[in-house]
Amino acid sequence: MRRLLAAAAGAAAPPLAALFLVSATLLSATGPAAAQGGGQPALVEVDAVVVEPLAQTAPVIGRVVARQRGVVAALARGPVAEVAVEVGDRVKEGDLLVRLALDRLQESLNAAQADLNRQRAALATARSQLDLSEQELARLDRLQDSPAFSQARYDDKLREVATARARVGEAQAAIAAAQAQVRLAEIDLSLGVIRAPFNGVVVEKHMVRGGYANIGEPAVTLINDEDLEIEADVPARLLSGLEAGRLVSFVLREGGDRRDAIVRAVIPDENALTRTRAVRFVPAMAPTELGRGLAPGATITVRVPVGEARDVVTVHKDAVLPQGGDSVFVVVDGTAQPRPVQLGEAVGTRFVVLDGLTPGERVVVMGNERLRPGQPVMIPGDAGGPPAGGQAPEADDGASNGEGGDGAAGDKTVKSGATAG
Repeated sequence: MRRLLAAAAGAAAPPLAALFLVSATLLSATGPAAAQGGGQPALVEVDAVVVEPLAQTAPVIGRVVARQRGVVAALARGPVAEVAVEVGDRVKEGDLLVRLALDRLQESLNAAQADLNRQRAALATARSQLDLSEQELARLDRLQDSPAFSQARYDDKLREVATARARVGEAQAAIAAAQAQVRLAEIDLSLGVIRAPFNGVVVEKHMVRGGYANIGEPAVTLINDEDLEIEADVPARLLSGLEAGRLVSFVLREGGDRRDAIVRAVIPDENALTRTRAVRFVPAMAPTELGRGLAPGATITVRVPVGEARDVVTVHKDAVLPQGGDSVFVVVDGTAQPRPVQLGEAVGTRFVVLDGLTPGERVVVMGNERLRPGQPVMIPGDAGGPPAGGQAPEADDGASNGEGGDGAAGDKTVKSGATAG
């Protein structure tokens, strides 16, 4: 019996030794190197901790206004022959909007030109009659010393010459009047074609084909969305920091990026009920960006300065991990080291750093959700790292098993510091 038990124990020994060997291998694989975040480097993107000016500001609700907006009216009367635009069409200065029926206007011009020709003929007749009367008067004048001279006939001829001269003057005045009528008819003909007075977008159409247009009747409403300003009713107590040329910031929507604007004018007309004055700001944006980012009537928030600017340390919002208190991963000697931080107010896409970071340090802003303390990192563009925009290496076992966060990083460029408001 003892021999059988010993044989059984000897047969079971090899599997137990193998178990101990596997356990030792697992312990070596999860030893100090793994505990300290070693393993395959993670591809991340970083942003620098920077110092930038920060001015204390107060939010004031404003609105976007167009500097050019209005109704384009008809300046001539007549049937509407063509409406060349629709609501939403973008037009350039001089583009056709509405065309009136021009046949009556053309005939009015023809009639004015015919009357001008008639007056010119009348002037020629009057001048011929004057020449004839002056010749007869000259002959009578030469007969003054002869017995055939008649004083009465001479006096009659003087009056006839004076009348002929008056008729010439009358014909000249009639020609001037006829020329003015021709010019008016030409103007009416040109005004029968209504054109865009400035670049803009058609926001309302007031005429239809077949209608009748009177002078001053609205044709279309145009708005120039490439020449926009911001108007805000600023409390009088905040006006001391707003002078022409002062740079301020504004936000298009809640949580959006800050944009710059320049004070153009403070309107010297205070509202007695609200104690506010209208202030006009010019957005510091290219005209091509205005139509996409701003629209007349849109509500925005203007940050009005209420104190002197001071320098603050800021970090990008994407670097902050809120789990268990605010912290960031700082790149130190090619590894990601966690560090707790104390943050202040938000400044656009950045936070003011009260404690924990110094200017110039680089923090991870993409790929930080799955990092482990001390894990090696690769930064696009750095020596030894892939070029900017390169593909990330395959994630390690922890990442592939869902430990930590999103997929591989490396699909956006390294961020730069944002400008404080």
